[in-house]
Amino acid sequence: MRFNVTVDRDEDGMWIVECPSIPGCVSQGQTKEEALENIKDAIFACLQVRAERGFPLTVETHQVEVMA
Repeated sequence: MRFNVTVDRDEDGMWIVECPSIPGCVSQGQTKEEALENIKDAIFACLQVRAERGFPLTVETHQVEVMA
């Protein structure tokens, strides 16, 4: 399965990666590459927990256009 993730840095320089289609699925790393590897484990774990609890594996996501 493929998932979109967001990548950002916090005020301490840590890389934060989040999977918007799985609520609460977040990971981090010292480097961007480490954070991207860590989110794979987090996604796998979140999918397992959601399946065990009978939750939908993902939530619906959409893109919207905002005029700025």
